[in-house]
Amino acid sequence: MSSTTTRIRARYVIAWDGRSHRTLLNGEVVFRGDTILYVGKAFEGQVDTEIDGGNAVLGPGFIDLNALGDLDTTVLAFDNQPDWAKGRTWPEDYLKSGPIEMYSEEEQTFKMKYAFAQLIRNGVTTALPITSMFYRKWAETYAEFANSAASAIELGIRAYLGPCYMTGVEVVRPDGSFYTHWDEERGLNGLADAERFIRDFDGKAGGLIRGMLAPDRIENCTEALIRRSRDVSADLNVPIRLHCCQSLSEFNAVVDRYDMTPLEWLNSLDFLNERALLPHGVYITGHSQVERKGDDVGLLRDSGSTLIHCPLVLSRYGGSMESFGRLRQAGVRIGLGTDTFPPDMVENMRLGVSLCRVADHSVTAASAADLYDAATIHAAEALGRPDLGRLAVGAKADMTLFDLSDFAIGQVIDPIQTMILSGTGRDFRSSVINGRLVMHDRQLPGVDLAEWGRRAQAQFDGLIAKYPLRTLNHPPVSEIFAPSYAWLD
Repeated sequence: MSSTTTRIRARYVIAWDGRSHRTLLNGEVVFRGDTILYVGKAFEGQVDTEIDGGNAVLGPGFIDLNALGDLDTTVLAFDNQPDWAKGRTWPEDYLKSGPIEMYSEEEQTFKMKYAFAQLIRNGVTTALPITSMFYRKWAETYAEFANSAASAIELGIRAYLGPCYMTGVEVVRPDGSFYTHWDEERGLNGLADAERFIRDFDGKAGGLIRGMLAPDRIENCTEALIRRSRDVSADLNVPIRLHCCQSLSEFNAVVDRYDMTPLEWLNSLDFLNERALLPHGVYITGHSQVERKGDDVGLLRDSGSTLIHCPLVLSRYGGSMESFGRLRQAGVRIGLGTDTFPPDMVENMRLGVSLCRVADHSVTAASAADLYDAATIHAAEALGRPDLGRLAVGAKADMTLFDLSDFAIGQVIDPIQTMILSGTGRDFRSSVINGRLVMHDRQLPGVDLAEWGRRAQAQFDGLIAKYPLRTLNHPPVSEIFAPSYAWLD
């Protein structure tokens, strides 16, 4: 670890006072190695390196609890619905013929490396990546995550990693009806690989790499997989992320199977606890579209589980929490995730404020600070990391510079309110992670952004060309993904 002492100055510093974020005018942060030494206005010691951020916000890096780790295919469903008929549900004949890996090993590695670069450029310093299983032979593998760990170390992003696994997959029949294809042995083998990965990689690169468990969607998990995952999470003391309460179809599927809501079922299996991270927490009892009665909110609060709010991706599907503000007031911890492209936490915070205010018909239902806290301090609490999500002496040196000098920002009324009102992830200029300058002036050392952009587009186009194979009735790409306006000859 480097012993270099670095000072970063900025017009606004978002400092931690032990209880909350505070705004420090014309402040500075000094760190040595991976640890913050000083937060204030006039460090009296010697420094080796100085960075003048100028008219910028120097704040803690964002913690993305559901970070896009892929070349996002969710965006293909934006105007192409129903998504189950557009390649996002396996047709029965595809399952019977034998699903394939639609990316090569090299492409699997590149997609996450590219995604890590995007996250860094959007102010994310800690990522828990998520990728799609729809184009996979089944689920993620130990080998690809070993490569992902190497990519995270190379680029310098702090990452919680573990291959996704599942015991089932939704299938659509030729008549348009659905069922779940189960393969519990395969899922339990996937969990064993995930456990082996965590034992091998947790704590690598001076703690930059940490392990997590990532069973797939709740509707694709058997009781045995949930119970065993719970036990491994406890044995290894690692977070466990499980997508649930993200659609009405999922909610109803779990109710039909067990006569319990998804959260009631998880609670009956002793799954809900302080290590549980749950995207997306929309369809729970009390939601306007959920008729079933119960106390899902109480289960979340009392268990200490964390909901991961992903406003952008859920709003694209017409859904939203009801509401972020009400759940927080009830004592539920909520972090944030990007989930989709663009992996822009600022956009998610802006949309999160607006969706909450609309849901509650109140301008005071959520504030800029509430969402900023969710992306920093509350996410750190969810991971059990008092050394992340804040600028304080003894915390990890994870911080970003958000530029307020661009003409498009307009007038600054308050650094965080202006960030969320007028800014985007593209306004982050520099990023320090674990004491390493991983981005400066929007550039990542050793990364040819233009070349990576061309490569990503070519890889994405190649994947789209394979969509007919895994789409019901196997129509041509031109029928699966229609243009907004018809092409003019």
